Amino acid sequence: MTIRDWPEDERPREKLLERGAGALSDAELLAIFLRTGIPGKSAVDLARELLIAFGGLAGLLAADQRRFCQEKGLGTAKFAQLQAVLELSRRYLLTRLDGQDVLTSPQATRDYLKMRLYGLPHEVFACLFLDNRHRVIRFEELFRGTIDGASVHPREVLRRVLDTNAAAVIFAHNHPSGVAEPSQADLRITQRLKSMLDLIEVRVLDHIIVGDGDGVSFAERGLL
Repeated sequence: MTIRDWPEDERPREKLLERGAGALSDAELLAIFLRTGIPGKSAVDLARELLIAFGGLAGLLAADQRRFCQEKGLGTAKFAQLQAVLELSRRYLLTRLDGQDVLTSPQATRDYLKMRLYGLPHEVFACLFLDNRHRVIRFEELFRGTIDGASVHPREVLRRVLDTNAAAVIFAHNHPSGVAEPSQADLRITQRLKSMLDLIEVRVLDHIIVGDGDGVSFAERGLL
């Protein structure tokens, strides 16, 4: 039986239009994206199998092109479409967040930084520059590559702090592996930057490592 043979109020597309997207399961939403199934399987059946194969929606969305295209005969066109949908979603959420004070709560700050940095294939060291009332002046990616003393240059950080006239900063970087635990290099460069900025009375409020889940806050861990 194909989806066309289902009762109309059980078909994913009609169900979405009638009840809203929130009423659909992950498999049903994915089925709308897939549009068609494969011989012997409806789009919903195929969607369920994909979610199982990738360990859920997060695994599917984070899959690289090679693995995605190998599963169930999915091709590069579907991969490109999925990446486009993800990027549109990310840009929409960033547009919503950029118009707000992202420091209304620690969780809001983490959500913002995760939206910026999560899922990147390389490490990015970034900074939120804040005024003396801890309102965001700007977000900026400063360095790319392994986060260690050779790739994060304190002199460049100092220059950007002075350029923005920031009174406080929050550092952030991502771990592409998804494991957010800080390394010894992370701890060393954070202390080095904090010591430098203490000299000009600029506070380092936190250093957040973005990974799976909520990530790690140096401030909460007592590492600052």
